[in-house]
Amino acid sequence: MKTPLHLQFRGMEPTDSLQQLASDHVNRLESLAGDVMACRVSIEQLQKHQHQGRPYGVMIDLTLPGRELTVNRVQHEDVYVAMRDAFDAMRRQLEAVVQRRRGEVKQQKA
Repeated sequence: MKTPLHLQFRGMEPTDSLQQLASDHVNRLESLAGDVMACRVSIEQLQKHQHQGRPYGVMIDLTLPGRELTVNRVQHEDVYVAMRDAFDAMRRQLEAVVQRRRGEVKQQKA
């Protein structure tokens, strides 16, 4: 992995499995676009009162040359599901950027 990964945990203890999972997801994103400059991932145990426990929130900021992609509203009771959903949303954004770069998607005229 050549992309610097900045992983932050809030309201919970860091675990090796979550760190490895985040690293694996970033490697997959790098395979889509090789010019990823940085990736910041924040995993937070939220304090909201819900019927079934305290949810986890995952936020991702991905920096490309001249562009920054953000996923910030992914929440779930299971931290692994929240991570999966957040990285899936980031993958879709990154695929759209790559398609625009390749000219596969027509640009809209203003």
